[in-house]
Amino acid sequence: MKQTTVVVVDDHPMVAEGIQAILDGYPDISVLATLSDGQQIIDQLDELAPDVILMDLNMPGLSGLTATEIILERRPETRILVLSMHDTPAYISTALSHGALGYVLKDVPTEEIKRAIDTVMAGERYLCTGAQGSLEPSPSDQREALTTREQTILLQLAQGKSNREVAEALDISVRTVETHRKNIKTKLGISSTAGLTRYALKHGVLQGTGVDL
Repeated sequence: MKQTTVVVVDDHPMVAEGIQAILDGYPDISVLATLSDGQQIIDQLDELAPDVILMDLNMPGLSGLTATEIILERRPETRILVLSMHDTPAYISTALSHGALGYVLKDVPTEEIKRAIDTVMAGERYLCTGAQGSLEPSPSDQREALTTREQTILLQLAQGKSNREVAEALDISVRTVETHRKNIKTKLGISSTAGLTRYALKHGVLQGTGVDL
């Protein structure tokens, strides 16, 4: 039986240990570690290389959202399953836009966590019943918001940096920058780099950077 490897990232030890105790009861799941913040999973990502990460959103230091973006840049095959107490549409939509493949509320029944892991391992999105009911469709004319990472890359591009220079500055691959750049243009409905620069200037992205355009 092939085991699914899991890491639990939550700053509440009782929650993390409780989830581990639940998952340890399934023979096809192996919990590699329980960590308390986003930076810890970033630092141990290559060593642990989990199939699935159960990620809390609100943690001290590096947040779950930022950690999710960085993890998916480094290991795109990793499935991020957000585990949260918040069931508001804003939280759910933001987590999904940052690359999470699933969203589960912390008060779900034991078997639902296992079902969520199995679903994301199959490459499908999973929203628990409470999250699904709270998620409202965005208006068709409302553009999807840029993630924190995309805003950072937009700033770099608007300063006139090339893809390679951005990659070196953020310690990511050129291909990752190209992917972010494409996603930014799609979200903003902008087709040119000059258009990105104008957008950044208009919306105050370049304020305080000392860039004169």
